Amino acid sequence: MRDYTYPPVILTAKTAFRLLGQKFEMTGTEHVPREGGVLLACNHIGYVDFVYGGLAANPSRRLVRFMAKKEIFAHPVAGRLMRSLHHIEVDRGSGEASARTAVEYLRSGEAVGIFPEATISRSFELKEFKTGAVRIAAEAGVPLVPVILWGTQRMMTKDHPRDFSRGKTIAIRVGEPMHPTGADPVAETAALHAVMSDLLDATIRSYPAAEQPPGSWWLPASYGGSAPTLEEAARLDLEEQRRRAERRANKETGR
Repeated sequence: MRDYTYPPVILTAKTAFRLLGQKFEMTGTEHVPREGGVLLACNHIGYVDFVYGGLAANPSRRLVRFMAKKEIFAHPVAGRLMRSLHHIEVDRGSGEASARTAVEYLRSGEAVGIFPEATISRSFELKEFKTGAVRIAAEAGVPLVPVILWGTQRMMTKDHPRDFSRGKTIAIRVGEPMHPTGADPVAETAALHAVMSDLLDATIRSYPAAEQPPGSWWLPASYGGSAPTLEEAARLDLEEQRRRAERRANKETGR
């Protein structure tokens, strides 16, 4: 797969990181294999996660093809960029085609990124996982590598203004590869969730205390922050879905 756009995009991103004075705490990146198909499962806490999630594979010199919602691909500029980077378009209403594409990529030796939660977590804790990650890894016969991001929510996430001020720490923690068989996708998904929960806990606890004081909106309620609880976040998600459905209905009726 030829990449004319990805290398300059990475260079531009790293330049932006330096200009923003960002500090990176990266652990476990050696778990990303240097060759062969691999599926990276990332938590989802902000709109820039796919940018930083790819850094987990950077020490192994891998380019990650992320599975992303089709709305991004519909944008005239972002869509063209996403296609040039060979990311995978996902239709949430019918994910079979995107799953087949991901399996094809993986079998051809590519690194693919997926967000098992499917949408951003307003609580910044792990939401319920879809089984797609373990199913895709099992069908392709590739390792599934868990990746935790922390700090990206401070820049751009749901319900909060953008903040690209300088000096933020970005933590990226990579866990040991898992090898789903597909025999019991529900149980294997639960195992992935448990592993990533432990990684997230370790990442939050090791994050600079000065950057997440008690009451911080970007810190989960269970850690002393003011982010919504998982239950509150679920309610907000349902309200958002209702508003979107109303907008679609109004658009269809010409209101």
